[in-house]
Formats: sequence, structure tokens, C-alpha cells
Amino acid sequence: MKYKQLIHLTAVILMAGFVSAANAQTVGCNKTVYLTFDTGNMSVAEKVAEILKRQEVKATFFLANEKTFRGDFALDDSWKVYWQKLAKEGQHFGSHTYDHTYFIKDGPKGEVFEKSQFGPKAGMTMLYNEAMMCKEIRNVDLRFVELTGQPLQKIWRAPGGKTSPTLIRMGDMCGYQHIGWAPTGFLGDELNSDKHPNNVLLEKASREIKDGDITMAHLGIWSRKDPWAPAVLEQLIVSLKDRGFCFGVLPKSHKNSSNQSK
Repeated sequence: MKYKQLIHLTAVILMAGFVSAANAQTVGCNKTVYLTFDTGNMSVAEKVAEILKRQEVKATFFLANEKTFRGDFALDDSWKVYWQKLAKEGQHFGSHTYDHTYFIKDGPKGEVFEKSQFGPKAGMTMLYNEAMMCKEIRNVDLRFVELTGQPLQKIWRAPGGKTSPTLIRMGDMCGYQHIGWAPTGFLGDELNSDKHPNNVLLEKASREIKDGDITMAHLGIWSRKDPWAPAVLEQLIVSLKDRGFCFGVLPKSHKNSSNQSK
């Protein structure tokens, strides 16, 4: 090989290495952040997956069988390839309750009142005992095995972050640790985009997220006119890398992960 050709080839190899290093997590990072995504309407699901892969970072997804922008549901067979792809890439997964079931209030005898957003009991406030609540959490796990061949991590997140000690205890007894998010980790993708534009949300999160924080966003929100993920997610990841953050997956090895913003 001629000398000039060798120099050119060396330059190309070095440049490729620099690009790869820029996308990868910082080797010498001294802080950790935990990106998490709830299903939502799935309108930016593919974009989120693309960004995570390009930036070579991992996240944790909390799944419910929510209605999507395509008119199907997030745990239908039509989303099978999507979940399989994320699972193969090493992402982590937890339950968000099968029918996106909201905690209303504590009931008598260690029970809780819950209202499902989807499914055959949608819109009905019902009294759940421990066995019923466990089934609502675990059914996501069973369905995920059908879709991907692997189970969830033993974690769950109550819709809206609404909980009580009784509800948390129910999940614990079923074998699933509840995961909330940090106040500074509330990324604001469900807020009104006119009052909370993407550039403001990006600047706030880039500045305020701290070591050990769990963030929360969705794979799509019906109410937000200006989608959050394409405009904010990748820039936020780059900013956090620049600040020395690595990106962890849940559950954490220590149990300080139940703080939430609302």
C-alpha cells in the first residue's frame, strides 16, 4: 500500500473511532441517571428506540396494554417485533399494570380502590384485594414472556405515580418492587407544549438532573401537540453525557427509587 493511502486509511479509522466514542457512554463517568419510559400512546416509540440505539444507552420501560396511535394496543401481537428488538438490545422492562389501572384511595381490610383506563372494566372504580392487584401487575409479565420469550424485571410502576403504603405493600407481596421517579426526573412530556415548550423542558432537565435520579417520560402522549422525544431526548442524553453521567437500568442495587413528583 502506498504511503499516502496508508495515511488516509489511518485517518478514516481514527475518525470512526472518535464518532463511536462520542456516541458511547462516557467511560470515566462518575454519576448515574436512570431513563425510564411508560407506554403512553406509542407515537414516538420507534423514535425513542432509534435514539437509544444511536447513543448506545440503556433505559427501563414500564408496559401497560394502552391504546396506541395506530388504534391497536401496546401489548398486541402487532407490537411484538418492537418489544423483541428492545429486549435483544438489553433494555429493561417492568409492569405498568395491564389495564393502566389507577390507584384511587385505600379501602377497608387492607384493600385499595382502583380504576382501570382500558380493558373490560375501564372507567369502573373497584375494590382490589392483594390477589387481584397482583394479577393486574403480573399479567404484563406473562404477556411479555409470550411476546419476547423473557420475563420482566421484578419491578412495577403505578399509573400516574399514585400510590399508598398499602398499594406498595401489595406489589412487594407479589414480588414486584415499585419504582417511581425523582422530582427533577419528571421530564414534562405530558405537559401543555404551549406553556412548557421543548426548549424549556430540555434546559431544565439538562441542568437539574442529579446523580442517582430516575427520569420519567412516555412513548407518546395524546395531549401534547409538539412531541417531546424527537426534540428533547437525544439532546438531553448528550448533555448528561457531557456532565459525566452513565445510564443505568432498573432495579437499582439499593432501594431509594420510590420518590415521585406527584
